[in-house]
Amino acid sequence: MISVLLADGHDVVRVGVRTVLRRESDIEVVGEARTAAEARPLIATLRPDVLILDAHLPDSSGVALCREALAMKSDIRCLILATDADDEVMSQAIMAGAAGYVLKQIEATSLVSGVRLVASGHTLFDPEAAAKVVHNVEERRRMHEVVAELTPQQRRILVLLAEGISNREIADRLVLAEKTVKNHITGLLAKLGVSHRTQAALMASQLLEDGVVPRPAPPGDNARPAKGPGPNGGPVPPHPRGQSPSHAPGRSR
Repeated sequence: MISVLLADGHDVVRVGVRTVLRRESDIEVVGEARTAAEARPLIATLRPDVLILDAHLPDSSGVALCREALAMKSDIRCLILATDADDEVMSQAIMAGAAGYVLKQIEATSLVSGVRLVASGHTLFDPEAAAKVVHNVEERRRMHEVVAELTPQQRRILVLLAEGISNREIADRLVLAEKTVKNHITGLLAKLGVSHRTQAALMASQLLEDGVVPRPAPPGDNARPAKGPGPNGGPVPPHPRGQSPSHAPGRSR
Protein backbone atom coordinates (compact mmCIF):
# COMPACT_ATOMS: atom_id res chain seq x y z
CA MET A 1 0.00 0.00 0.00
CA ILE A 2 1.34 3.43 -0.99
CA SER A 3 0.64 6.06 1.68
CA VAL A 4 0.16 9.61 0.38
CA LEU A 5 0.03 12.98 2.12
CA LEU A 6 -1.42 15.98 0.25
CA ALA A 7 -0.33 19.57 0.87
CA ASP A 8 -2.06 22.19 -1.26
CA GLY A 9 -3.48 25.59 -0.44
CA HIS A 10 -6.52 25.11 -2.68
CA ASP A 11 -9.42 23.05 -1.32
CA VAL A 12 -10.64 22.17 -4.81
CA VAL A 13 -7.26 20.71 -5.76
CA ARG A 14 -7.00 18.66 -2.57
CA VAL A 15 -10.53 17.29 -2.98
CA GLY A 16 -9.88 16.43 -6.62
CA VAL A 17 -6.58 14.66 -5.97
CA ARG A 18 -7.98 12.83 -2.95
CA THR A 19 -11.01 11.63 -4.94
CA VAL A 20 -8.83 10.34 -7.78
CA LEU A 21 -6.37 8.52 -5.52
CA ARG A 22 -8.95 6.95 -3.21
CA ARG A 23 -10.38 5.00 -6.12
CA GLU A 24 -7.18 2.96 -6.21
CA SER A 25 -6.88 -0.12 -4.00
CA ASP A 26 -3.09 0.21 -3.62
CA ILE A 27 -3.02 3.91 -2.65
CA GLU A 28 -4.13 5.41 0.67
CA VAL A 29 -4.42 9.15 1.35
CA VAL A 30 -3.33 9.28 4.99
CA GLY A 31 -3.55 13.03 5.52
CA GLU A 32 -4.05 16.50 4.07
CA ALA A 33 -2.67 19.94 4.82
CA ARG A 34 -3.40 23.41 3.52
CA THR A 35 -0.08 24.96 4.56
CA ALA A 36 3.51 23.96 5.24
CA ALA A 37 2.92 24.62 8.94
CA GLU A 38 0.07 22.08 8.95
CA ALA A 39 2.06 19.59 6.87
CA ARG A 40 5.24 19.42 8.97
CA PRO A 41 3.78 17.59 12.01
CA LEU A 42 1.82 15.27 9.70
CA ILE A 43 4.98 14.34 7.81
CA ALA A 44 6.76 13.62 11.09
CA THR A 45 3.97 11.46 12.55
CA LEU A 46 2.42 9.80 9.47
CA ARG A 47 5.71 9.33 7.57
CA PRO A 48 4.05 8.87 4.16
CA ASP A 49 5.67 7.17 1.17
CA VAL A 50 4.69 9.98 -1.21
CA LEU A 51 4.21 13.67 -0.48
CA ILE A 52 2.21 15.59 -3.11
CA LEU A 53 3.02 19.29 -2.77
CA ASP A 54 1.65 22.47 -4.26
CA ALA A 55 4.59 24.37 -5.79
CA HIS A 56 3.36 27.54 -4.06
CA LEU A 57 1.89 26.94 -0.62
CA PRO A 58 0.37 29.91 1.25
CA ASP A 59 3.25 30.06 3.75
CA SER A 60 6.13 28.43 1.90
CA SER A 61 7.15 26.80 -1.37
CA GLY A 62 6.63 23.15 -2.18
CA VAL A 63 10.34 22.87 -2.93
CA ALA A 64 11.31 24.19 0.52
CA LEU A 65 8.88 21.79 2.21
CA CYS A 66 10.22 18.92 0.11
CA ARG A 67 13.71 19.70 1.38
CA GLU A 68 12.44 19.72 4.97
CA ALA A 69 10.53 16.46 4.45
CA LEU A 70 13.62 14.70 3.11
CA ALA A 71 15.52 15.82 6.21
CA MET A 72 12.81 14.15 8.34
CA LYS A 73 12.48 11.00 6.20
CA SER A 74 15.21 10.46 3.64
CA ASP A 75 13.24 7.98 1.53
CA ILE A 76 10.09 10.08 1.16
CA ARG A 77 9.15 10.76 -2.47
CA CYS A 78 8.06 14.33 -3.21
CA LEU A 79 5.84 15.07 -6.20
CA ILE A 80 5.50 18.79 -6.97
CA LEU A 81 2.15 19.96 -8.41
CA ALA A 82 2.52 23.18 -10.40
CA THR A 83 0.12 25.48 -12.20
CA ASP A 84 2.51 25.97 -15.12
CA ALA A 85 5.85 24.72 -16.41
CA ASP A 86 8.43 26.91 -14.69
CA ASP A 87 12.04 25.97 -15.47
CA GLU A 88 13.30 27.79 -12.39
CA VAL A 89 10.95 25.98 -10.00
CA MET A 90 11.66 22.66 -11.70
CA SER A 91 15.38 23.32 -11.37
CA GLN A 92 14.94 24.06 -7.66
CA ALA A 93 12.84 20.91 -7.28
CA ILE A 94 15.54 18.72 -8.82
CA MET A 95 18.22 20.30 -6.63
CA ALA A 96 16.04 19.79 -3.54
CA GLY A 97 15.69 16.08 -4.32
CA ALA A 98 12.07 15.98 -5.53
CA ALA A 99 11.02 12.81 -7.37
CA GLY A 100 8.71 14.52 -9.83
CA TYR A 101 7.16 17.72 -11.17
CA VAL A 102 3.74 17.63 -12.86
CA LEU A 103 1.16 20.20 -13.88
CA LYS A 104 -2.21 20.44 -12.16
CA GLN A 105 -3.85 19.92 -15.55
CA ILE A 106 -2.56 16.33 -15.54
CA GLU A 107 -5.05 13.59 -16.46
CA ALA A 108 -6.37 11.58 -13.51
CA THR A 109 -4.94 8.31 -14.83
CA SER A 110 -1.54 9.96 -15.38
CA LEU A 111 -1.52 11.27 -11.81
CA VAL A 112 -2.22 7.80 -10.44
CA SER A 113 0.53 6.33 -12.64
CA GLY A 114 2.85 9.11 -11.52
CA VAL A 115 2.28 8.36 -7.83
CA ARG A 116 3.04 4.68 -8.41
CA LEU A 117 6.09 5.57 -10.48
CA VAL A 118 7.73 7.84 -7.90
CA ALA A 119 6.78 5.46 -5.07
CA SER A 120 8.71 2.70 -6.86
CA GLY A 121 11.87 4.83 -6.90
CA HIS A 122 11.63 6.40 -10.35
CA THR A 123 11.42 10.09 -11.25
CA LEU A 124 8.71 11.93 -13.15
CA PHE A 125 9.79 14.99 -15.13
CA ASP A 126 8.98 16.12 -18.65
CA PRO A 127 11.99 14.75 -20.62
CA GLU A 128 12.65 17.83 -22.78
CA ALA A 129 12.21 20.31 -19.94
CA ALA A 130 14.18 18.10 -17.57
CA ALA A 131 17.13 17.90 -19.98
CA LYS A 132 17.30 21.69 -20.08
CA VAL A 133 16.95 21.97 -16.31
CA VAL A 134 19.55 19.28 -15.62
CA HIS A 135 22.00 21.27 -17.76
CA ASN A 136 21.22 24.36 -15.68
CA VAL A 137 21.56 22.37 -12.46
CA GLU A 138 24.95 21.06 -13.56
CA GLU A 139 26.05 24.61 -14.37
CA ARG A 140 24.93 25.76 -10.92
CA ARG A 141 26.76 22.91 -9.22
CA ARG A 142 29.88 23.82 -11.19
CA MET A 143 29.52 27.42 -10.00
CA HIS A 144 29.07 26.24 -6.42
CA GLU A 145 32.27 24.18 -6.66
CA VAL A 146 34.21 27.12 -8.11
CA VAL A 147 32.95 29.47 -5.38
CA ALA A 148 34.07 26.98 -2.73
CA GLU A 149 37.63 27.41 -4.06
CA LEU A 150 37.57 31.22 -3.90
CA THR A 151 39.32 33.05 -1.09
CA PRO A 152 37.06 34.80 1.46
CA GLN A 153 38.09 38.16 0.00
CA GLN A 154 37.24 37.04 -3.54
CA ARG A 155 33.81 35.86 -2.36
CA ARG A 156 33.16 39.25 -0.76
CA ILE A 157 34.17 41.04 -3.96
CA LEU A 158 32.02 38.71 -6.07
CA VAL A 159 28.97 39.58 -3.98
CA LEU A 160 29.67 43.30 -4.29
CA LEU A 161 29.95 42.96 -8.07
CA ALA A 162 26.29 41.93 -8.06
CA GLU A 163 25.47 45.43 -6.79
CA GLY A 164 27.00 46.94 -9.93
CA ILE A 165 29.38 49.20 -8.02
CA SER A 166 32.80 50.41 -9.20
CA ASN A 167 36.22 49.17 -8.13
CA ARG A 168 36.67 52.33 -6.08
CA GLU A 169 33.40 51.75 -4.22
CA ILE A 170 34.36 48.13 -3.57
CA ALA A 171 37.74 49.32 -2.27
CA ASP A 172 36.02 51.75 0.11
CA ARG A 173 33.62 49.05 1.34
CA LEU A 174 36.39 46.55 2.05
CA VAL A 175 39.04 49.09 3.09
CA LEU A 176 41.42 48.00 0.33
CA ALA A 177 43.52 49.76 -2.27
CA GLU A 178 41.73 50.10 -5.60
CA LYS A 179 44.62 48.32 -7.35
CA THR A 180 44.24 45.39 -4.95
CA VAL A 181 40.54 45.13 -5.83
CA LYS A 182 41.39 45.18 -9.54
CA ASN A 183 43.88 42.33 -9.07
CA HIS A 184 41.31 40.32 -7.10
CA ILE A 185 38.71 40.80 -9.84
CA THR A 186 41.17 39.67 -12.53
CA GLY A 187 41.83 36.45 -10.60
CA LEU A 188 38.13 36.06 -9.86
CA LEU A 189 37.10 36.25 -13.52
CA ALA A 190 39.75 33.68 -14.42
CA LYS A 191 38.49 31.23 -11.78
CA LEU A 192 34.87 31.71 -12.85
CA GLY A 193 35.77 31.19 -16.50
CA VAL A 194 34.24 34.49 -17.65
CA SER A 195 35.77 37.52 -19.32
CA HIS A 196 33.55 40.39 -18.14
CA ARG A 197 32.55 41.61 -14.70
CA THR A 198 28.92 41.77 -15.87
CA GLN A 199 28.96 37.99 -16.33
CA ALA A 200 30.44 37.59 -12.86
CA ALA A 201 27.75 39.90 -11.45
CA LEU A 202 25.00 37.74 -12.98
CA MET A 203 26.59 34.62 -11.51
CA ALA A 204 26.83 36.33 -8.13
CA SER A 205 23.12 37.20 -8.23
CA GLN A 206 22.27 33.54 -8.82
CA LEU A 207 24.63 32.40 -6.06
CA LEU A 208 23.01 34.86 -3.65
CA GLU A 209 19.60 33.44 -4.54
CA ASP A 210 20.89 29.91 -3.95
CA GLY A 211 22.34 30.96 -0.59
CA VAL A 212 25.84 29.84 -1.60
CA VAL A 213 27.42 33.19 -0.72
CA PRO A 214 26.32 35.51 2.10
CA ARG A 215 24.67 38.82 1.37
CA PRO A 216 26.96 41.82 1.88
CA ALA A 217 26.84 44.00 4.96
CA PRO A 218 25.00 47.31 4.50
CA PRO A 219 27.18 50.15 3.16
CA GLY A 220 29.04 51.85 5.97
CA ASP A 221 29.64 48.78 8.16
CA ASN A 222 33.10 48.24 6.70
CA ALA A 223 33.57 51.63 5.07
CA ARG A 224 36.92 53.35 5.17
CA PRO A 225 36.80 55.81 8.11
CA ALA A 226 36.91 59.46 7.19
CA LYS A 227 40.01 61.40 8.22
CA GLY A 228 39.57 63.90 11.02
CA PRO A 229 41.38 67.18 11.66
CA GLY A 230 43.43 65.82 14.56
CA PRO A 231 46.93 64.25 14.54
CA ASN A 232 47.36 61.50 11.89
CA GLY A 233 43.84 62.15 10.65
CA GLY A 234 42.24 61.31 14.00
CA PRO A 235 39.86 63.38 16.12
CA VAL A 236 41.02 66.52 17.92
CA PRO A 237 42.05 65.54 21.47
CA PRO A 238 39.80 66.98 24.20
CA HIS A 239 40.95 70.08 26.08
CA PRO A 240 41.28 70.10 29.85
CA ARG A 241 37.99 70.68 31.64
CA GLY A 242 37.02 74.30 31.88
CA GLN A 243 39.42 75.50 29.19
CA SER A 244 38.52 76.53 25.68
CA PRO A 245 40.94 75.95 22.79
CA SER A 246 42.17 79.58 23.07
CA HIS A 247 43.08 79.03 26.75
CA ALA A 248 44.95 75.75 26.35
CA PRO A 249 48.26 75.59 28.27
CA GLY A 250 51.31 76.86 26.45
CA ARG A 251 49.42 79.18 24.10
CA SER A 252 49.89 82.95 24.18
CA ARG A 253 46.85 85.06 24.64
